[in-house]
Amino acid sequence: MKIIFWGTPEYSVKSLEVINNSKHKLVGVVTQPDKKRSRGNRLIPSPVKKYAIKNKIPVMSPHQIKNNKDFLNQLKELNADLFIVIAYGKILSKEILNIPKYGSWNAHASLLPRWRGAAPIQRALLSGDKKTGVGIMKMEEGLDTGDVLIEEKIKIEKNDNLQSLTDKLSDLSAKLIIKSIDLLNHKNNIFELNLLNQLSFNREIKYAKMIPKSEYFLNLDDTAENIERKVNGLFPKAYIIFKNKNLKILKIKILFENNLNINNKTHKTREIIGIIKNEGIIISTKTFPILLIEGKLEGKNITNKNNLIQQLNVKIGDTLS
Repeated sequence: MKIIFWGTPEYSVKSLEVINNSKHKLVGVVTQPDKKRSRGNRLIPSPVKKYAIKNKIPVMSPHQIKNNKDFLNQLKELNADLFIVIAYGKILSKEILNIPKYGSWNAHASLLPRWRGAAPIQRALLSGDKKTGVGIMKMEEGLDTGDVLIEEKIKIEKNDNLQSLTDKLSDLSAKLIIKSIDLLNHKNNIFELNLLNQLSFNREIKYAKMIPKSEYFLNLDDTAENIERKVNGLFPKAYIIFKNKNLKILKIKILFENNLNINNKTHKTREIIGIIKNEGIIISTKTFPILLIEGKLEGKNITNKNNLIQQLNVKIGDTLS
């Protein structure tokens, strides 16, 4: 089959690579335009564009896709059998979605219709979901509302954070997208497929709104469980203010059971109630104490355990913001 791949971040590259190494033909890649992604304000191509250039796949990076007749004609001239869309970053019009013979298909990183939208992996972690997965969905004009071709679930492990879960789902997306393309390749038309309406899964419909900058601030007056979810779900961007600088909190542990004779309830929230050599800093929360293991102070490198203790130079009784 002749395929046009739409994607932008690193998450999409594994699927692009699997398709490129298959018997199918990539006739083009559509990705977001180069952006200023470094301190020097240099224009940096997306990970998908880098892969496409390296592998000599034609790349299109339109600044505008809506009402762009030249781009629309370019897509039609490539005469693709289907479009594969994975984290491209813009909504595609019905006119674009209907160009290929076998339609446009998206690998969505959630168990639809739960977590439709832009940030499904983050929202699953922030909500404490026990499982997630990937669904291959036929795209339509609605926001992630299309029928599902295939789906696979995975367990969210206790030690998963945004990075580790994203890597797992990227691998799963690549596995399922090539399986889906092969299924489509063996049908005369898409009407022969056994597609499932999302509502048939009997799951709650929830929307994964984008993460605003304000949400990265970590409220240490919250419960230990919510703090841990935020550290993992927004990794590596959850932060507090420490001595007028941002301190990113990268790894914590909830001390559900501690043998340190520390009573969390007798202390104010945000108070440092213990310092353990070779381990980290214990902070009081609304429920259980947490052990701060790894962090990154603004302008400094990532540090953990003893190095973090020394860098922050705190003492028992200090209060963090």
